[in-house]
Amino acid sequence: MKKYLTIFIIVLVVGLGIFVYFHFFWVFGEGVKAGTLNYVVKKGFVFKTYEGSLIQTGFKGSTAGTIQSYEFRFSVANSQIANKLMSNSGRDFELHYKEFVGVVPWRGVTTFIVDSIVAMHDTRLPPTTLGQ
Repeated sequence: MKKYLTIFIIVLVVGLGIFVYFHFFWVFGEGVKAGTLNYVVKKGFVFKTYEGSLIQTGFKGSTAGTIQSYEFRFSVANSQIANKLMSNSGRDFELHYKEFVGVVPWRGVTTFIVDSIVAMHDTRLPPTTLGQ
């Protein structure tokens, strides 16, 4: 009986390890999203993570007669990338991301983790002085 219990525990631990790996650490997908950076903030109760939003061009309505913008919500694990994004809010970016199935609290609150900036374009108008 003790032999069967040991085998059961080993199979359970290995199965749990496989589940945790594929659910939280295996990269499900990756790609590049482009759009205007809306915001990047550092927030959290225990784990302070960088969270952001990218507004993509184009509109789509889920039902006839409605308009809905494409918004890409993401997390950033690298503080250098997050600081670069925070200092350039409002500019157009192409961001490379990895998608995970599950969320771990120290990585962010979304399943999309931005790991690099592919390109940054400045579409903002140059500053002008009022009254001229």
